[in-house]
Amino acid sequence: MTKRFALGIFDDEDVLLHAVENVREAGVKIYEVFTPFPIHGMDDALGIERSRLPIAAFFFGLTGLSFALWMQIYMLGFDWPMIIGGKPHIALPSFIPVSFELTVLFCCHGMVITFYTISKLYPRWKTPVLDVRSTDDKFVVAIEVNENTDMTKLTQLLRDNGASEVNQKEMSKF
Repeated sequence: MTKRFALGIFDDEDVLLHAVENVREAGVKIYEVFTPFPIHGMDDALGIERSRLPIAAFFFGLTGLSFALWMQIYMLGFDWPMIIGGKPHIALPSFIPVSFELTVLFCCHGMVITFYTISKLYPRWKTPVLDVRSTDDKFVVAIEVNENTDMTKLTQLLRDNGASEVNQKEMSKF
C-alpha cells in the first residue's frame, strides 16, 4: 500500500512547535513529526494522549517483587532451610536487596518489550525514513495527502508557518 506525504522541513524547533499548533488549528491532520531530538511540548501540540506505559511499569515491578519474595521464601524457608548468622529461615529485611534487584530487572525488561511491541520495532524490521535529514539537523512535519488535498494551499500553509521547504514523497511501507 502506497501513501503520499507532504513534508514540511523546518530549521528551528521553536518555529516547528508553533507551526504544528497553527497547522492543527487550520484543520489539517498531521501524520507524524520527525525530529533529531525530543522537543518539550510537542506531544501537547500534536494532541497525543499521555502514555499508559508507567502503569505497565508498575505491574512489571510488582511482578518482579512478588517473584523475588516468593523465590526467597520458598528457597530459604522450605526447599533448603538454613540458619545463617542466627537469622530465622524467613528474614524479610535480608530479602530487600534481592527483591529490589528483581523488581528493577522485571520492570526494565518488561518496559523494553512493551515499548518495542507498541512501537512495532521488531527485529530485522526496516523502518522507512521520510527524510534522512530529520536524523541530523532538520525537523520534518509529515502530512498524509490524497487526491482531494489541495497541495497549493497546504504548501502555502506550511511556508507561512516557517517551513524552509515543502516536498512530496511516496512511501510503500506504512
